[in-house]
Amino acid sequence: MSSDSSCLSFSDEEGQNPNIHSIDHSLDAIENQLSSIAFSSSIDEETPSVANNHHEPVTNGSNNEIESEMRRNSFGESNNNASVADDIQEHRNNVSDGGELLDSVQSQRVPGKRHIHEDDASMSWRERKKHFFVLSNSGKPILSRYGDEHKLAGFSATLQAIVSFVEDGGDHIKLVRAGKHQVVFLVKKPIYLVCISCTDEPYESLRGQLELLYGQIILILTKSVNKCFEKNSKFDMTPLLGGTDLVLSSLFHSFSWNPATFLHAYTCLPLPYATRQIAGAVLQDVAESGVLFAMLMCKYKVVSLVSAQKAVLHPDDMLLLANFVMSSESLRTSESFSPICLPRYNPMAFLLAYIYYFDNDTYLVLLTSSSDSFFHLKDCRILIEKVLAKSKVLSEVQRSLSEGGMRVENLPTYPSTRSESLLHLNESRPATVPQDRLHESVSSIGGPAGLWHFIYRNMSLDQYVSSEFSSPITTHRQQKRLYRAYQKLYASMHDKGTGPHKTQFKKDNDYVLLCWVTQDFELYAAFDPLADKGLAIRICNRVCQWVKDVENEIFLVAGTPFTW
Repeated sequence: MSSDSSCLSFSDEEGQNPNIHSIDHSLDAIENQLSSIAFSSSIDEETPSVANNHHEPVTNGSNNEIESEMRRNSFGESNNNASVADDIQEHRNNVSDGGELLDSVQSQRVPGKRHIHEDDASMSWRERKKHFFVLSNSGKPILSRYGDEHKLAGFSATLQAIVSFVEDGGDHIKLVRAGKHQVVFLVKKPIYLVCISCTDEPYESLRGQLELLYGQIILILTKSVNKCFEKNSKFDMTPLLGGTDLVLSSLFHSFSWNPATFLHAYTCLPLPYATRQIAGAVLQDVAESGVLFAMLMCKYKVVSLVSAQKAVLHPDDMLLLANFVMSSESLRTSESFSPICLPRYNPMAFLLAYIYYFDNDTYLVLLTSSSDSFFHLKDCRILIEKVLAKSKVLSEVQRSLSEGGMRVENLPTYPSTRSESLLHLNESRPATVPQDRLHESVSSIGGPAGLWHFIYRNMSLDQYVSSEFSSPITTHRQQKRLYRAYQKLYASMHDKGTGPHKTQFKKDNDYVLLCWVTQDFELYAAFDPLADKGLAIRICNRVCQWVKDVENEIFLVAGTPFTW
């Protein structure tokens, strides 16, 4: 990439520090304000749903046939008189070899249901900065991030009344603003999802988080749960989500640190190209034997990923599946064969997921539509494990995990060659640099010209790479603040009302933020607040060149069939 980009026209914007307040509006306060505040309610635009209809079905049979067959072949003889709720509960509570699908014990990594004693009359409950609620269209509470949802029945009834009031007027409610608070609604009848936030996040980000929450629920239950509400509008869905506190809590937590939640892209573990090719080859052999999707993962990062022909795996499905696997402690103890729904693939039916952990961080997921393929998938796993061990792929994965990825301190001084390897990513830059470039390295912290962090998204692959956090962004609070700044920048760049935009240069008391969007990539970079604009542009060009130099090691590029 040439330095011509320094001629790009940027619009300076002096940002303001968000004035974060706790939620101090009780139910009564929100009700009283509804008649006086100006709220945004309009006929909903047609937007892609988590449950897109154009994706291929799992089988040609109906959902009932699929569920019935799964119960007969995997979990014993089915009861023809069983209700849909019983079907879903049976799928969730039974896995091969007696393993439990979900762990009821709280994880040490991510806490489960918190502050269960709270309700809407508790001062501590009101002080939470961000609430999530799920309720039925009859007003029955299903889920609350904080407190006991059964103690929030009155609050849920009011939220349902607000939705009904607006719909009776012929509109669809999207957003209510009450002071510093946003009340964001997502209507997925017969389920309503609501977020009440004073975190100053953009509306688009909060709505996207509600979409992911809905997708996580569908991953566990499928949209077949709607049939329960058709039979009984007062159906209580809460028991079907029993034991999922860790999964949902982990998802809520990811909204504060995982760029995939707003980029709708996935990230790969940095690996030498040859290593990733070996892993991809053995997974491809497995996929050709009847496996729909084969995924080798290290935590939330992809090592390799293949699929059967014409099968498409959306990044959001990958995020939700990884969240489910990572936050279910029991899946770590033994091989599991669990029913999983991929909302973007087919929200109406389950797939079967064979899940196996090779170590504490690396795991294999094999997805199939066949309910009697456990032993076949077990044989596939044994073959994969032998190949990975013999070729030392697993040791390379652990090495990469311990060393980390790209660091701003190691940004090459000059545009590097295509032979650059990730093996040199963590080597220090030469001490001797040309005199005309010396002023780029005078910053005592971060990278050249005060570069602190960057995120690069490859548009054609729907993959992104993020630099490692380093000084001065070292604490959780600092990292969360930067994440929120990226959220706002992304929403601003993709605002349909005023954009989309191609470039933006924004300066506030915390950062200089520079964003550059083309048809090939998106780049988001954070600099020291005193960084020079011209130097920042030059550094961003070098970051783009660096990413291109090592793209075979940081992206899954060869023969990937994923297009959506």
